[in-house]
Amino acid sequence: MMNLKKQLRRLVIPIFVELALVMMLGATDTIMLSRHSDNAVAAVGFDNQIISLVFLVYQFMSMGAGILCSQYFGAGLRKRLVQVVGIALMLNFVMGAAVSSLLYFYAPSILTAMDLNEDLMADALIYLQITGSLSFVQALAFTFSASLRSVDKVMYPMIVTALVNVLNIFGNYVLIFGRFGCPALGVEGAAISTAICRTVGLLALTYFHFNKHIPRFPLEYFRPFPWRELKNLVHIGIPAMSEELSYCMSQIVITLFINQLGTEALATRTYCWNILMFAILFCCSVTQGGDILVGHLVGAGKHRVAYALGNYFYKWSMRITLSLAVVLASCSTLILGALTDNQEIVRAGMWIFIIDCFLEFGRVTNIFACGTLRAAGDAVFPVIVGVIVQWSVAVGMAYVLGIHLGFGIIGIWLAFCMDENLRGVILIRRWHRRKWQTKSFVGRGETLEEPAPVVAV
Repeated sequence: MMNLKKQLRRLVIPIFVELALVMMLGATDTIMLSRHSDNAVAAVGFDNQIISLVFLVYQFMSMGAGILCSQYFGAGLRKRLVQVVGIALMLNFVMGAAVSSLLYFYAPSILTAMDLNEDLMADALIYLQITGSLSFVQALAFTFSASLRSVDKVMYPMIVTALVNVLNIFGNYVLIFGRFGCPALGVEGAAISTAICRTVGLLALTYFHFNKHIPRFPLEYFRPFPWRELKNLVHIGIPAMSEELSYCMSQIVITLFINQLGTEALATRTYCWNILMFAILFCCSVTQGGDILVGHLVGAGKHRVAYALGNYFYKWSMRITLSLAVVLASCSTLILGALTDNQEIVRAGMWIFIIDCFLEFGRVTNIFACGTLRAAGDAVFPVIVGVIVQWSVAVGMAYVLGIHLGFGIIGIWLAFCMDENLRGVILIRRWHRRKWQTKSFVGRGETLEEPAPVVAV
């Protein structure tokens, strides 16, 4: 177990840095656009709900590929690992090209159908068309990143994210505000910078993947076509995506409720969402690192050790996340006051930060339980719980508290708190009952093609 704890720390540090940089990327856009206008922040925040939904569709294959590769790596099944990555790349490219075309040509119809405020339409349209038309880049990047992580090569995605972050900050500075002879493009500049940086990130991930992990995809591995691996990808990928998709769709519906409350409420949500993501940074990084090891252990048939390791990193995730949430709540007025002069946004945001201290109990549990159950192969149960509770509690109570009873954005955040905690209680019970022990994709008695490296205890 001590060896596993050391391996966990070795995985978590680069994942933590990578996630911090990803969150800083979103926060940087928000901070820089806040100097442009609150309307720009609201428009981009609205668009990012749509982009997040698209990215979840792309993660259908990359999530499944990451889980399968992790188990196959633990079992030493190299050929099956290569087959899974090849299939995921092919399907994500086709799906990404189709969705990117859809976002470019139908962006006006999408925003109109979502009843976006007219004063936000121009900024939202240009941002969605630019970032959406190149979203296929992220479909491939997700797959390369998941493949590298599944075999413990977490340093390379971190390096790429750091590169993208630096380029995005520089690109935003130049294109939003018009520096070094470039025109001041505002929201359009932020979109161009984001699209360019994601493309650079894909090129870097492609280089690392072929030079450090899988140098080629032999045709004989795909003749005849490995239908078993496609079936496994779909079996784990669709439930994994469906739960995330349900969550994202419910958030879009709730964003429509917030849109009814006005631009101030929409801007408040965008500011608070970007800041509060830092509270769960440690939890996300520990869970992602832990899930890689859980997948290896389940693939090797070491369920008891996987359970003990999961309980270990869940405990530390909870302690640190709650501490961060309290610190952010204590500093909420200072943080929000540095981003906007609008005192209504600052006051509402202060209450949201306080509610978040209670919300994090459930959110940490959900992040842990959903990710770890999937890593073990138990992907269907979290979907059932997610769909039922997200739509009945999060969406239903957001409307009742926020719109019907008139509590506004504060009432909507209370609904988030109820949703996260109820799902958390249900999912953690599933983990402790250990039904996931029968869900592995590696059958009993399957022989190793090569020694499995990262399962020492």
